[in-house]
Amino acid sequence: MHTLTYDNGKEMAEHEQITDELGIKVYFAHPYSSWERRVNENTSGLIRQYFPKNRELTDVTREEIDKAMQ
Repeated sequence: MHTLTYDNGKEMAEHEQITDELGIKVYFAHPYSSWERRVNENTSGLIRQYFPKNRELTDVTREEIDKAMQ
């Protein structure tokens, strides 16, 4: 991994520690600019084919994950 692109959420408040530990550059996406996070948006779309937004991902079983990955 060479770079990371984050959303601007509070969950990334300690991004400098992550950057230091991984030794990579970190960028922040502009709000409402999903094209700046292509892999993330594509992966979310693929996951949501199997597990819709109204489904809590914490309730997904290992068997369901394995089936989705086939």
